[in-house]
Amino acid sequence: MKIHKRYDALLEKIISDRENLRRKTKIVMNKQDYDEGEDDKVKDFLDILLDVSEDKDCEVQLSRNNIKSLILDYFTAATDTTAISVEWAIAELFNNPRVLKKAREEVARVTMNQRLVSEDDISNLPYIHAIIKETLRLHPPITLLMRKGIHDCVVGGYKIPAGSVVCINIWAIGRDPTIWENPMEFRPERFLEGQGSTIDTKGHHFNLLPFGSGRRGCPGMPLAMRQLPVIIGALVQCFDWNMFDSKGKLVDYGTPIDMDERPGLTVPRAHDLHCMLVARLNPIPFLQL
Repeated sequence: MKIHKRYDALLEKIISDRENLRRKTKIVMNKQDYDEGEDDKVKDFLDILLDVSEDKDCEVQLSRNNIKSLILDYFTAATDTTAISVEWAIAELFNNPRVLKKAREEVARVTMNQRLVSEDDISNLPYIHAIIKETLRLHPPITLLMRKGIHDCVVGGYKIPAGSVVCINIWAIGRDPTIWENPMEFRPERFLEGQGSTIDTKGHHFNLLPFGSGRRGCPGMPLAMRQLPVIIGALVQCFDWNMFDSKGKLVDYGTPIDMDERPGLTVPRAHDLHCMLVARLNPIPFLQL
């Protein structure tokens, strides 16, 4: 509830500030000029939501709480979770030089070291995809899926009455030794071998549910699974990383960095990842292509 109140205060300020700015804009412009210039004005996400909420003839009526919920989703689900996944992936690659070497070899093979990896290469980067799945298995950005049952049902011999809120711990599922062999080992190859090669992140396989499942699955999954391969592929291709520990001391290459987590709505690292990027490739020829 404390977090909810703090978020609500932040969102209320963002919306109120934008409403005040919109009112001042209307006052400065006369009605005709405002209408003529409205189509040329660059609008952001919040402007569009406020336009819809102010349009009394709109088929879908947005309340203030609806707008706050959408903005909160935009903050947390659309940006924070992807950033957290990139951070965990880079940390795991630093701790596993063998995996990092294989990832670089794959990117080099696809790009021939003649250009930067791009979105067009996604389908040709199976090992990068396996790294992403393995990262999401060990470090799902959202640890709990919550659903409200609409019918009585029995799960594992326990009766779940209709109306019950059920929490599914996908963090624990990803580390369950009865489901995964050597679950604490970061081994992307598990998603390239045997039955593991058929496991996807779309919610079809209940042992890997980073985006949830069903109609209430994360709508940002397609965007995330297009962003992550390109971001991680580019970081792998272009840079070496000099890592620092939580006290700001340079970590010797080959010395694992800590992988502690901190609690929250998402699951970020307990200590932010601090590293110095060292260029591996000269980007100038790439930019000229």
